[in-house]
Order: sequence, then structure tokens, then C-alpha cells
Amino acid sequence: MLKEPTNVAECLYFTNRIIGSGKVKAWVFKGVCVKCQGKMNAVKPASALAKPKEYVCESCGNKVPTKEYEESLPMNIKYICPKCGNESEIQVPYKRKKIKIFDEEDQKEKSADAVQFECSKCSDKINVTKKLK
Repeated sequence: MLKEPTNVAECLYFTNRIIGSGKVKAWVFKGVCVKCQGKMNAVKPASALAKPKEYVCESCGNKVPTKEYEESLPMNIKYICPKCGNESEIQVPYKRKKIKIFDEEDQKEKSADAVQFECSKCSDKINVTKKLK
């Protein structure tokens, strides 16, 4: 049984979506420093919209690049498969990859970043995509 967050503030990433006839709730808890188990904080970039370049431990000052830090964390997922209706939980690496999806509005394929996992019952691929603009 996966531990669910009590507050979104304890998460690096959180989403709750409906995908077709299924549902996906996914979250990534903030990580701890590998050296001292201290709290890791994002170094805020100059622009408020920019993604942080690195994370720093508030206790020992250990610096970790954003990509390395995020990919070391597990993504917890509770889902109902849109294909077979199976309700299950899974934990996968928080590593996004490029996938092709069909955009209903534009009627053409687009590329998107997504964390992909398979249904434990029917092995259908389910994507947790970044919000498309």
C-alpha cells in the first residue's frame, strides 16, 4: 500500500487526472540528502517561471543537479486502467521520456514528455504526461 501525501507541499510533483474511462493519481515526495539525510531545497532561478538548475541540502550544503535529483526519486501511482478497469498501485522511477500522442484539437500527432507505466493486469501502456499548452 502506497503512502499518500497529506499535503501537496510535501510533494515535488502531484497530479490527479481522468484518462479516458480511467483515473490516475501520481505523486513524487521530496527527496532527502544522500550524505546527511537533510532536507533538499531548490535553488530559485532569477526568473520565476524557470525550472531550478540544482537542489541544495539545507544542512550540509550538498549540491545535486535537478535532473539527477528528480530521476533518483520514485513516482507513486494509484490508477484505474482505462482499458480493463483494473484498480492498482505502482511505483516507477520519476523519469520522463518523449512519446507521441494524438492531439484531438489539431488532428495531428505531437510529441510530449511523459512518465509511462504498464497496467499490472492487461499490460496496457498508461502515460502521465506533462500538462500540454
